[in-house]
Amino acid sequence: MSDNRLSPAFRARADALIETLNRQANEVPTGQVSASAMYATARFNAFQVAASVADREQLAAERENAVNYFTDQYRKMFEDHLDECMTHFERYTSGGGPADEGA
Repeated sequence: MSDNRLSPAFRARADALIETLNRQANEVPTGQVSASAMYATARFNAFQVAASVADREQLAAERENAVNYFTDQYRKMFEDHLDECMTHFERYTSGGGPADEGA
């Protein structure tokens, strides 16, 4: 998802989460923060899917679609951001760029 297509409210929510992660990264290694963020995102998204169906049977029926949707979306977003890091590697690794904001 291109940053150009993000609403200001969407971007603000993401930036608020990144700000929290950056604060945590001052206390523990970034790998631990990343693992916690992925865990929390997976937990929240599983809850969101469960809350959107009427019963356990419907959740079971939607399981594969939900797994495919969320893994496909994560892959696309991760690839987009990784490509951005590759394009602007020096800015992300030497300060003065988006890396100072957590991305």
